[in-house]
Amino acid sequence: MTVTAPPSPFTDAYARLSAAFPGLRVTERAAHLPPPRGAGWVGADELALGGAALDSFLAWDEAQVLRDHGRRARPDVIASFGLHRYAWPACLLITAPWLLARRVPDLPPGQVAFHRTAGRMSVGIERFACLPDDPAAQLPGALVVPDEEALRARVRVAVAEHLGPVLEGFGPRMRRGRRALWGMVTDEVVESLWYIGALLDEERRTMAELELLLPGASAPYTGGSGFRVLTGPAGEELPTRDRASCCLFYTIHPDDAEAACVTCPRTCDADRVARLTAAVAA
Repeated sequence: MTVTAPPSPFTDAYARLSAAFPGLRVTERAAHLPPPRGAGWVGADELALGGAALDSFLAWDEAQVLRDHGRRARPDVIASFGLHRYAWPACLLITAPWLLARRVPDLPPGQVAFHRTAGRMSVGIERFACLPDDPAAQLPGALVVPDEEALRARVRVAVAEHLGPVLEGFGPRMRRGRRALWGMVTDEVVESLWYIGALLDEERRTMAELELLLPGASAPYTGGSGFRVLTGPAGEELPTRDRASCCLFYTIHPDDAEAACVTCPRTCDADRVARLTAAVAA
């Protein structure tokens, strides 16, 4: 049985996240309680160890590729898929409440568990950062920071402290160096929140916030947010970005020009315009 915590400074933000994106539901629990285990759950700390729990986690990705695409993927590609499918929602645990409530939770790996097939994450938040005028500044566990830039710094630190250990578990299987791994994290931070911002009808504000969050020289992250705007055939603006890494999905269908993501470095601007215009029309 999952024991939930009473309403917290993050309840409303996580509820808005789930309302916009029902594929992810976040359950808060008291920080002193252990995260759920078994029955489909895996802890971020278990993934960080890189052992049997990670083997089981990646077996799901391997089976999914074989089932949906009729072919096997290389082990490093499977590991890349698995990292993406964990890191994308994990980043939102930190960035969504920052965007929506200007509150940033500290979430070390031992405080987060993921149930991928149910689209659920369980978190225990003991400490968080907020601004001086936030009513939550008076609560136990609050770290009051002086301004917006200091709060953005806490976002960068919180994501790095959560995903840094997870990269240690995935990294040896991915055949990528440190810079490339942090490039993937950069992409997950940006693309997950950008997607949610669009669902909330706040795409432009979200893009502006991400440009401030990742201006381009914020180690260990690789590059900045990478946003730019293309012009469609009718003169319309088509926001896009250049990824800092490649998810390697194109290796599953190397002869399919659209197998690369629309933000992939392999996708030229002409193809981006065509695909983005078709998406808007649809």
